[in-house]
Amino acid sequence: MPSSPDTMTGGELLAPGLTGLRELGGGESYEAWLAFDERLLAPVVVKIVRPHLVDDAPTVAAYRRELELLSSLAHPGIARLFAYDDEAERPYLVIEHVDGPTLSSLISRFGHLPEHQLLAVAVDLGSALHYVHGQGLCHLDIKPSNVVAGAPAKLIDFSIAMTAEQAAALTQPLGSDEYMAPEQCRPHERGVVGQASDVWALGATLFRAAAGFRAFDREPRWAQLTDEPHLLPHFVDPAFAEIIADCLAVDPADRPTPSQVVDRLDPLVATLPKARLSGFSVRI
Repeated sequence: MPSSPDTMTGGELLAPGLTGLRELGGGESYEAWLAFDERLLAPVVVKIVRPHLVDDAPTVAAYRRELELLSSLAHPGIARLFAYDDEAERPYLVIEHVDGPTLSSLISRFGHLPEHQLLAVAVDLGSALHYVHGQGLCHLDIKPSNVVAGAPAKLIDFSIAMTAEQAAALTQPLGSDEYMAPEQCRPHERGVVGQASDVWALGATLFRAAAGFRAFDREPRWAQLTDEPHLLPHFVDPAFAEIIADCLAVDPADRPTPSQVVDRLDPLVATLPKARLSGFSVRI
């Protein structure tokens, strides 16, 4: 196994039976690789602990927490865990490779999503989040780069996810600045971190997908603590805009649940034009 990411350019073994094809990025603790799994005979994503952190206690604890969470989840809107090795020289996770761009890359390339794609992503994310919350968990890092816009759209990266009880005990900021609910920025000062915090992040994510720009300016940091969200463009359906506004409510108690979001999206989906093929309507 390579000792340094600087020497890895693809085509090398990340672990037995796992050949790295292309580095996808990662974060402070992990490298993320598109790899070929000889056991599955299929492409997968491998998250592997960075070499200098294999003995770092917080990193090891975070790895084990993500492993435990992913092992407990099974939903069409969440990338599956296929395998892992927590005793390897560099512990790793083997996760389902979802074919499709991230939501952030789509927005960067094309701007706002067309209505049919926007509604599909919104329903898929609401469904996945409903399931996650039903398991007693909080994702805490919902954002466009953590959504793969496939069919269905899938929620990825559970590296900072935790139980609702653990989230409620947070006293320090945790998350990605522009998609953190006010209570995530200032725990207990602005409210208790919990499942409603994920709904706020869902609203911020859907705002950017609908508008093509962020709900709040990137500077100053945590503008959501002092500013109102920007106005959505005129082409956004007023009913969809109202759902986003409710998700972005300052008070966590005023935000809808994921299932309520999906219920309110259903009538909007029903109004979309039916697909047609060679003069025949495709009805579901």
